[in-house]
Amino acid sequence: MYKIFIVEDDMTISALLKENLIKWGYYAYCVEDFNAVIEKFNEVKPHLVLLDVSLPYYNGYYFCGEIRKLSNTPIIFISSHNENMDMVMAINMGADDYITKPFSLDVVIAKISAILRRTYSYYSEKNMLEVKGVILNTNDASISINGENISLTKNEFKILSLLIENKNNIVTREDIMKKLWDSEAFVDDNTLTVNINRLRKKLEENGAKDFIETKKGLGYIIND
Repeated sequence: MYKIFIVEDDMTISALLKENLIKWGYYAYCVEDFNAVIEKFNEVKPHLVLLDVSLPYYNGYYFCGEIRKLSNTPIIFISSHNENMDMVMAINMGADDYITKPFSLDVVIAKISAILRRTYSYYSEKNMLEVKGVILNTNDASISINGENISLTKNEFKILSLLIENKNNIVTREDIMKKLWDSEAFVDDNTLTVNINRLRKKLEENGAKDFIETKKGLGYIIND
């Protein structure tokens, strides 16, 4: 399910957008604390941002710039500012589109759908698996988090691909060992634990905290 991050000061518009996005099968999160926009962005890890220009404390251009320091997540401005310079500034700051108020909900949904399709549809074509904003590229054994590409070792890649392919299901340590070495006889528990811990550290250092959950006595699981 694609996650849409709504940064809109008008709560009526924010609620309207959220309601309609949910109807179209999206997950929508509306920012309420404008002192914590970036913190919530990092927490939600959205696939797309809807951003107004006029906001408390800092304007949308500022937040667009801050998000661009962290991620290539698509950004659509929705604003009553309708001068050409406003649109040019938004695009120059890294926005992908600009919609002026009053707007048609059908147009907003269509633009969101088009940008998501352009941005993410190639994942399946390039053998990519995505869970909670973590994208595993099976072509080059790497992961992408918030637009950053991170290399994996051969064992880290095998572990993560097995867990993602079996998302929402517990994968036993024995199954992981078989995946890594084709036979449990060549492995010990310490070796597997070291690999799991190194993989977790890479994920956490790049913003994917608690991505792999331990089920004590059973194994590991990744939930979407």
